[in-house]
Amino acid sequence: MRLTAEEAYRRFADNAFAAAFSICRDKTDADDAVHDTFIKYISKNMDYNDEEHIKAWLLRTAINRAKDFTRSFARKNSVPWEDYMDELEFAAPEDSELFEAVMKLPDKYRIVIHLFYYEEQSITEISKTLKRREGTVKSQLSRGRALLKEMLTEEWNND
Repeated sequence: MRLTAEEAYRRFADNAFAAAFSICRDKTDADDAVHDTFIKYISKNMDYNDEEHIKAWLLRTAINRAKDFTRSFARKNSVPWEDYMDELEFAAPEDSELFEAVMKLPDKYRIVIHLFYYEEQSITEISKTLKRREGTVKSQLSRGRALLKEMLTEEWNND
């Protein structure tokens, strides 16, 4: 199975952007990672099992590209993710607080939390996407939740 580039972009670009942004925390780098991902999708004449396989491949590629950007020299001169908070729209004020807390997590927890809650991937799917053992994904998810709970509890107690 293969979707046209336009159809794949229409369906999965937002997911790829969100995953890339959760890694690099920079709008421009996330956009670049998504564009690079879809260029690779177009140039790679690969057949996929189904739409979920396409989505997983696009997410994994966007995540890898975003990681490349975080290691780059230009990354040291980028604008912090906090500067984009005014541009983002949230349904409720709590969503903004939760997003900020998630973005403050270490990378290994943040991407697992993102894939599980925002992309609604199962432990098995995350394991395949990130090429990590399921036990590792479970423990990172558990530790990420604990850190989030701790951060949010502190914030609520301070209010």
